[in-house]
Amino acid sequence: MSSNFRKMINAADSQPEPQRLLFMLAKSEIDSSNEETGHHGTITPILCVDKLPSELSTFEDFVAEADHINNDWDMIFMAGIGGENQQVPTPEEAEPILNKMVDDLMNSQDLSRYMVIDRDDLPVDIVFS
Repeated sequence: MSSNFRKMINAADSQPEPQRLLFMLAKSEIDSSNEETGHHGTITPILCVDKLPSELSTFEDFVAEADHINNDWDMIFMAGIGGENQQVPTPEEAEPILNKMVDDLMNSQDLSRYMVIDRDDLPVDIVFS
């Protein structure tokens, strides 16, 4: 079975322009008082980072590196930004998009543009109600 994390790296590598990958790690908290109506809760951004595909090896290595900074997260939102004229996007170019990821989450905006996985590299579906 192919890793969802690896699929994101492979997709970035297959683009005609160089890519920078963007990651927002977040913490979910389930509201157990609403169990009969389904899982409801909140998701809080914890940490944002950008990486070149060449800086990433395995999902396990990414998790270990992230946990070294802050291990209070349980999902990863992933996106990519493409370069132009074969120039890799800079971290400065990535920053406003990372900020948009946080804003989208905090303001209950459409998150379908992001790939979301949990600590086990499994897809996460997020529905706002």
